Order: sequence, then C-alpha cells, then structure tokens
Amino acid sequence: METKIFNPLAGTRDLMEYLIDAGQRTVLYLDVMRRRGNQHREHMAKTVPHVLHFTGELILDGRTFPRPVNYGIVKIRPPASTVIDDRKRPFVVIDPRAGHGPGIGGFKADSEIGEAMRAGHPCYFVGFTPYPEKGQTIEAVIDAWGVFLERVAELHAKAEGKPVVIGNCQAGWALMMLAAKRPALCGPLILAGSPLSYWGGVRGAKNPMRYTGGLLGGSWLTALVSDLGAGKFDGAWVVQNFENLNPANTLWTKQYNLYSKIDTEEPRYLEFEQYWGGHSILAGEEMQYIVDELFVGNKLSTARMVTADGVRLDLRKIRSPIVCFCSKGDNITPPQQALGWILDLYQRDEDILAAGQTIVYAVHPTIGHLGIFVSGSVAKKEHQEFASNIDLIDCLPPGLYEAVLESKTTDSANVDLVTGQYISRFARRGLADIRALGGNTPGEDRCFAAVARLSETTNGLYRTTVQPLVRALATEQGAEWSRRMHPLRLGVDLYSDMNPVMKPLAAAADKVRENRRPVAANNTFLQWEKAFSDSIVAGLNAYRDWRDMLMEQFFFGIYQQPWLQALLGLRSGETEERRPGRDADHEAFVEQQVRELRARMDKGGPREAAIRAMIYIRMPEDAADERAFEMLRRFRGEQDGRKSLDEFKQDVREQYFMLRLDESRAVEVIPNLIRNNKKDAAKFLGLIRKVVSAGGPLQLEGKRRLARIEEIFASDERTE
Repeated sequence: METKIFNPLAGTRDLMEYLIDAGQRTVLYLDVMRRRGNQHREHMAKTVPHVLHFTGELILDGRTFPRPVNYGIVKIRPPASTVIDDRKRPFVVIDPRAGHGPGIGGFKADSEIGEAMRAGHPCYFVGFTPYPEKGQTIEAVIDAWGVFLERVAELHAKAEGKPVVIGNCQAGWALMMLAAKRPALCGPLILAGSPLSYWGGVRGAKNPMRYTGGLLGGSWLTALVSDLGAGKFDGAWVVQNFENLNPANTLWTKQYNLYSKIDTEEPRYLEFEQYWGGHSILAGEEMQYIVDELFVGNKLSTARMVTADGVRLDLRKIRSPIVCFCSKGDNITPPQQALGWILDLYQRDEDILAAGQTIVYAVHPTIGHLGIFVSGSVAKKEHQEFASNIDLIDCLPPGLYEAVLESKTTDSANVDLVTGQYISRFARRGLADIRALGGNTPGEDRCFAAVARLSETTNGLYRTTVQPLVRALATEQGAEWSRRMHPLRLGVDLYSDMNPVMKPLAAAADKVRENRRPVAANNTFLQWEKAFSDSIVAGLNAYRDWRDMLMEQFFFGIYQQPWLQALLGLRSGETEERRPGRDADHEAFVEQQVRELRARMDKGGPREAAIRAMIYIRMPEDAADERAFEMLRRFRGEQDGRKSLDEFKQDVREQYFMLRLDESRAVEVIPNLIRNNKKDAAKFLGLIRKVVSAGGPLQLEGKRRLARIEEIFASDERTE
C-alpha cells in the first residue's frame, strides 16, 4: 500500500493560494452586496417597480376607479421573433401581492408569460404599485380585476374562448373569489402554488406555517402591526416569515453560494434579489381580512365567505375549468392546501359531476414554492403544456383529472400531433387520489377550529382595550421610519453607497478583477471550506427540524385539550363540519338537466353521433390525450368551422353526460342520429377511427367498443 507523504512546501503553497483567492472573493462579494443595495434603492425609487422581462402598454389603471385600488393591467408586447394569433384566447397573468413586488410571472423569457406567447396567445399582466390606495379592500381588488377581464374580453371579442387567467400564489385564491362571485366572467383558471384550504397539511413538522396563528394566539398581532404602521401592513414581515422557514438558506446557503461562485453567480443573484428585496405594502384592512377569513378562519374552501353586497362565495359555482399546479417540495403551499378545497366541498366523485365542474391538478415532485413561478424547467414543461393544451382543458367533461406529462420519444405514436417535447394526457381521478396525498383527521381539524374561535376572542379584546391607544400614538412619519428600519431593508441599504464605508469597494473590486487568481478546485483548504459550509447547513437544518417539531407539538398539545375546546364553544364529541351544506336550488337544476338530457338522447345528427361514439370508445381508459384533440381541432378547421369552441365544448359535455346517465341506451339510439345522412355518417366514421387511435393503440375493451360502433355504422349503410 502506497503511503502519501505530507509535503510542507506544497501545503504552504496551497494555503497562500487559498488565502489570496479567499481575500479576493471577499472583496468581490462585498462589492456585489454594494451593487445589490444600490440596485434596491434605484428599483424602489420607481413609481411602479417590477421585474417583468417584457415591456407592456397600460390598458387600465385601478387607481382611477370609483373604488380605487393600486392595481393596473398592461398588454405585453411580444418579442420580435414571436408570432401572436389574435384568434387565440388571451392569457392574463396576475402576480401575488404577498410582500414582494410584481413581475414574477414574466421574470424571464422562459416563464408563464413567455410560454403563453410562444403558443401564440396575446398576453396581459396585472401588477400593482408599492402602496395601497386609501380604504382599499380585498373585495375592491377583485372587483377591479373583474373590470380588467371585461376589458380584455372586449379587446379580443373575436377570439375563440374567454380569457385564460393565471393566479400565482396569493393571486390564486383572490382569483377564485372573483370566479365564484362572477362565474361567467373567466375562461380556464390556472392556480400556481395557490393555497385554498389553509388548515391542510400533514404531521411530521412538514408544514409549520399553518401553526403560526395558533401559537400567536390568533390574528390580534396582525391588527397591532397594521396599527403601528398607521393603517398599513409592511409586506417585509410576510417575506421574513417565508425566510424563517429555511434558516439554512436564508442565513448561509444563499450567501455562500454567491461567495463560492463569485466569478459567475453575480448576474443571477442580483436578478433574483431585485425581486426578493422589492417589498410592497398592504392596507391593514386587507391583511386583517386575509388572516381572519382565510389563514385562520379557512372560510373560502367551506363556502362561508359572504361579500359586502351579499354574495356567498361558493367555489362550486365556478363554471370555468380549474387547473391547480402545486409541488410536494413547496413548504409554503403544500399539496394539501392547494388541493384540500376539493375534499372540503365534495363528499363523492359524483358531486363534482353534478356541479358541472372540471378540475385538473398537477403535483411536481420536488420544486420549491418560487420555482413554480420562476424555474425555467417548469416553464418549459408544465406551463408550456398548459398553454398549448388550454383548449383541450376547456373542453374536458366535468370531473377530476390529473395532468400526466410524458416525454415525447421517437417511439411515441403520432408525434406530429404533439406540440412541444411532452405528450399531455389528462387522466380521470377521484377524491381518493386527493386523500392519498395526506391531510388532517377530524380531531386535527377541531384544533384549527379552536384557533379560529380563540382568534375572534383575542382580536376582539385587542380592538376593545389596546387598539384605540395604539392608533392614537401611531403617526405616518413613525410608520415610515419603522418600515425603513425593518431588518430586511436595513440590511440591504447599509451595503449601498449611502454608507460611506462601502464606496471605496468599487475601485477595490475593479482592481481585484484585473488580478483575479482563483484557487484550484482540488485545493485542500478550499475543500475544508466546503466541508465547513456543509456542517453549517447541517446544523441549521437540524435546528429547523427541531424548531418545527417543537411548534407542532406545542400546537397540538395546547389545542387538543378538551377543556380548551369546550371553553371556546366546541362541544365534546362534536365533529367540526367543514363541508358546506347542499344547495337545494342547484340539485333541482341538476335534476331538470338530467330530464332534458334523457329526452334529447335520440336527437341530433352524425356530428353528435360521432362525438358520442368517440367518448364511448375511449371511456374505459378515463383519459384525454392531446393528440386526439389535435386531430379533432384539424377536423373542425377543415369541415366544421361553423361551430365555435364553446359550442363544441357544450356538445362534448352533453354527449358525455348522456353516456354517464344511461350508456346502453345512448349507444343503442346512435342509428337514429345517422339514419337520415348516410354520406356524412361515413365521413364521421373515418374521423372516429383516426381520433380514437391518435393517442396510441386501443386497449382490448376499446377495440371491442370500436367494433360495435363500426357495426352500427355498417348496418345502417346496409339498410340504405
């Protein structure tokens, strides 16, 4: 065995090279911090600071509305190389106002906006100014969005289909409120990382944010912070809550990654920090509404929210398809919060069908919360597939589906019918699949219900005893000073040129760049540095896990106490009912629709027969494939152009429901639909064969059903 002999000269050389490199990296790192500070000050000095990669033209300014809000909508100018088809429905991207400024939906070329425009859709963006308007409320905001969407629809009156609206994070739940209030306003809704069921999560210290309200004794602290801010809530506190979730990244990894890769990492770091450090302000009333009604009260997913004008916000009333995109790697909006609303509203799979609602979900295995919006790989896969298949999603029959995206290969069938690098299939799922993701037990729900009751009490006590004094002492000048002194802002500003100590760094950094001497990757001391960094990350992660476990144990240890639940009005043995009651008017409407569908089952022509036959053949597979839809799209363009997409969608839904109601009779009466038009029937039979095989070979049951349809058409031809 060969023995490695330590060489003192080589070790000394390694040390000197490392010290030179480390010193140079320190100077360059501090200079990047200086640039970040200057960038932050320049960015926040703008009237509407944003991080959009694209330019736009202002269409409407919410500050001029009768109930002014600090939102506006711009039409995005496509890049010179992008061709927009005005016949395609427009996309409207709404960014979250949850502590940061706007622009994350179009942060780079590979983004939600970028992919929608690559698919040929006109794009609009809803952004906001840093400060709210006086008296601004959440309801005023969603009403303003309604005006924006009406204007977009007017500008694209000849487009096929209503506008697609993407709501990122906080904007997602606000969008759902708007869609529940005005069901006929929007086209398909895409919710990216949007929480809707706020009590949802899994045990094991994986979702610690949901315990915050209980451990703070309710929402009174939100009211206090707003009062100290002279009626405004500083979004930097929300951002700090996000940062506290991952102390290793906040306190070390993000900065060390820059330091260790200082020669290449600066542009990406500064680009992201421009967004992350651009904090916005919310009206105190807005933030209190969010915490009371949503975060603590969990009223949106249980149809317990009522607007000021008396409209009950029941998400079951939404008629537009809803696409929920979430991730198992998201510790801010876990899948249970993004999808739990489905279980809150529906008890059986049939209830979704009865409501006439189409819900599509996609669960990414690893990506974090911000990655849902800013990751290039996510944009080029999920967002691209949603954009290119939005008409298919719009035409899906009611029910619950999972978006299954498979890589396109040379062995894939009919690849000429596929857009992009992935084949999209929408596989029918049931409530059991959502439950399999995990969630609360009824006993755990009682704990969160107890928090909601406690919050009403503590918030009422604060407003009665302390709030008058705090409001009397708070001033706008003091509030502005406290915002400037917030650690997240102060820590950035102190590195800027406003600090005289930092100004000489620019010249020193330039000198270092001229004489840069990076150390070799195999340098012993550099390896020790990386090992030290890994140990810090491991220690901070251990602290995080311990802290989150302690929070969870404290939360359930307190709120599982029967005496406390009883004191807060929850009777012993009572199960907290989270589901809304049945809607008698809607049930009567469904029954009437069923009667009408049965009566129309033998009415129609070859076109209706073909749609019914295609659904019947593929029904056992419970999935819709983009290749089959593309085949239908081409047929519509060539021979059925008189029918709009909405009419086609209605036909598909009707034929699907007829098969669900009485499959045997629906198939038996197909000859009645084709008897009077033999020529078109033969043409449609050829289309049926092409469409049902476009997604690949039929399974055994599908082949049997195709043979039956062929027999029906053939026997009809023989009777001619």
